[in-house]
Amino acid sequence: MEGVEEKLKSLSIARRLQPQDPAYLLDVSLQPGAAGTSSGDVLAVSCSNHRLHLHNKETLSPLGEFRGHTAPICGVTFAHASPDLLFSGSADGTVRAWDARRPGSQAVQEFRGDPAHRFSGVGVNAADVVVCAGTEQLDEESFLVFWDARAAGKALLGVYSESHSDDVTQVSFHPRDKDRLATGATDGLVNVFDLRRGGEEDALLATCNSGSSAGAVRWAGPGLDRLLCLTDSDGLHLWDLGRLDTEEPLALYSTPDARTLTPLEGGGSVDYLVGGQWLEGAQRLLVVGGTSEGAIHLMECTERGLELLSSPPQGAGHTAVVRCFLWDEAGEGALVTAGEDAQLLLWKPGGEELAPGRQATMKSTSSWKLQARPHKQSGNHTVLNCWAAALPPTPAHATVHKGFCSQQTSHESRGTLVKGAGRPGAKSRQGLGLRQQV
Repeated sequence: MEGVEEKLKSLSIARRLQPQDPAYLLDVSLQPGAAGTSSGDVLAVSCSNHRLHLHNKETLSPLGEFRGHTAPICGVTFAHASPDLLFSGSADGTVRAWDARRPGSQAVQEFRGDPAHRFSGVGVNAADVVVCAGTEQLDEESFLVFWDARAAGKALLGVYSESHSDDVTQVSFHPRDKDRLATGATDGLVNVFDLRRGGEEDALLATCNSGSSAGAVRWAGPGLDRLLCLTDSDGLHLWDLGRLDTEEPLALYSTPDARTLTPLEGGGSVDYLVGGQWLEGAQRLLVVGGTSEGAIHLMECTERGLELLSSPPQGAGHTAVVRCFLWDEAGEGALVTAGEDAQLLLWKPGGEELAPGRQATMKSTSSWKLQARPHKQSGNHTVLNCWAAALPPTPAHATVHKGFCSQQTSHESRGTLVKGAGRPGAKSRQGLGLRQQV
């Protein structure tokens, strides 16, 4: 079978969808397959007009849409074991579940928290039992809100309130372990929880500091025990959570600006990082970068940094910032990209577009320059540097794993770990906890 690197190098556009509605395409999710198949037939795309579009993954033909959200959508994801169930979260304070077989219908479930909550990240665990949404900052606090997806009354399971101090941007459940959760926020912290442990303080396994607003958090590695974090300032961090029970540092690779790691042919570098995805079949970590003109570049992330794999032909591709991508490992493989030019593109090895064409850009100035949010470092938030050589006395408020972490006060350091510690200096507030069996 042709290797994934050869497939990536031979990508070209096979299908293109240019919607009439000039909305940014923000996020994309691929329907999982039924038993014995690697993926389903439906793509779900979230749009800047607060709608969700459904497409056939082979032809990109529109299958319908869902309306209901009244504020920006913060994420879209299919359920794992129930492939026809699609979840979306929004700043309107709701997480909604839709039946992908019935485009145009109302949401089949709706989850709400406090009326003041504006959700900025959403995820569903591997068992399709726990739904979690992260909130924007509210009165100097941010929240992780959990619901039982099985409960007819959309029962609230609990709330975590002390682990982040700014907008929660990422809610990433482990693809296999239903109780493992990673979250990222604009406070620069990436937290890892084990929900089996109950309350927030006990559930917190590790806190890693990216030094900037977390833009993407993805599980990776052969055992899915690594975390990739891409920041809104284009930093890149790769942590090995398999080292939690050792004295080795978690950080495998860390840089505050990854854009210049892979010089492009003809000079120059990418302008921004789109995101990352672990390719299970190929056992490789794919990272996609782009330029403000719409070009994309495919890279592999390892302990050594980024290595350029392929720069697909750009002449007829996107004309503005690419906001999301996914790689479909089924069959010969396919890459799906979407962005601010409202185009949805399907790239295949040796693909030939049936109706070539390139849509004119909708914008005079690309918004990639406006994406980054300032990293806020809370004055009362002490973290522990996982790769420092010195071993000073352990702070009284934290139980530090194996004593290999040292107190971290420098904003420049990356990769941190605190075990069993809530947010130092936070208000004394006990989370509701997740003590139910899920």
